[in-house]
Amino acid sequence: MDASSLPDVERSQRLQQIANEVVAPKAGEVDREARFPSESIAALREARLLGAAVPVELGGFGVGLTELAEMCRTLGASCASTGMVFAMHQIQLACLLRHGQGSSYIRDYLREVASRQLLIASVTSEVGIGGDMRSSIASVEPNDKAGFTLSKQASTISYGEHADDLLVTVRRAPDAPRNDQVLALLRRGEFELQKQGVWDTLGMRGTCSPAFQLHGRGTLGQIVPNFALAASATMVPYSHALWSSVWLGIASDAVSRAHSMVRAQARKTPGTVPPTASRLAEVTASLDGLRLIIQAFIAEFEALITQPNGGIETLTSMGFALRVNQLKVNTSETAVDIVTRVLPLCGIAGYRNDTPQSVGRHLRDVYSSILMIANDRILATNAQLLLVHKAT
Repeated sequence: MDASSLPDVERSQRLQQIANEVVAPKAGEVDREARFPSESIAALREARLLGAAVPVELGGFGVGLTELAEMCRTLGASCASTGMVFAMHQIQLACLLRHGQGSSYIRDYLREVASRQLLIASVTSEVGIGGDMRSSIASVEPNDKAGFTLSKQASTISYGEHADDLLVTVRRAPDAPRNDQVLALLRRGEFELQKQGVWDTLGMRGTCSPAFQLHGRGTLGQIVPNFALAASATMVPYSHALWSSVWLGIASDAVSRAHSMVRAQARKTPGTVPPTASRLAEVTASLDGLRLIIQAFIAEFEALITQPNGGIETLTSMGFALRVNQLKVNTSETAVDIVTRVLPLCGIAGYRNDTPQSVGRHLRDVYSSILMIANDRILATNAQLLLVHKAT
């Protein structure tokens, strides 16, 4: 059976098997050693899931955002770092799929992603821009061989040392304004990374995201023009939907551990409802609410992109920007709240690192959510938008 004929249900079952048999057993080790989840990514590659979103005619499965989000949730529940690496890769792939197919080079590259299951990392951060993805100091430098070079001091590149290829934000030209950006695809062998420091963090340790000095080169066919459009219509909504799905996975697994703890308490006192049961009901309701928020946004997004014009007018509107920004703030804060409330339900068993009910890793990983594009920065942006946006 080839990739294009694999049924949805079989894909889901295969992913769950990988999560149970490969991802979850290695999660603790990945966290302790702050190492890349190589076994997990290898298993996803073998199952041809890195190229899941590539259209069937180009050799992939052609899956949409709904299925990708469920994959991220499943992986996030087993190992947050694996889920986040998978999510970040799919975000970059979506940008190429939705905005790069005007280039024959990139269309051929998408076939290669599906056939070789290439892993793509993002290079949007940069020293000196203060976390503003829509601003770049580095630029494309044209050369006399109908190509380009670039140099960028990135403050983080998640799994950069382990990626096959990079998708880099840079200014269109040396004299372009900071917000006149393009995406440059750099292939392995076309770039050099010089690590600047180490990745020793509270959580998400397996994403391996230190700073790097990047030097790269390529041909003009590797440039995706108009990053402003790609960011609004694809990168930002995909990021907040898939990141949120990873956080949902973390919270789901934490609640599952609390559930098993409360059930065990109930078995010890038949006929009596443990005092923790009502708290479990509350946190489960919060988890269901988080799931519904994410599903509603994804349904809205997928309805927009199936419109004749691809929903571009709405996707690039101020109102949509406000909603997608608020999605990220709401889901990140809710996920942190859920896992925090789970801890007392699990008690000392949840506090310890050597029990089936341990949620220490979940807590440390989920706290990254409020820092991945800091919520304060997002709220400040929304405050500015609200001053000029006319509510409907």
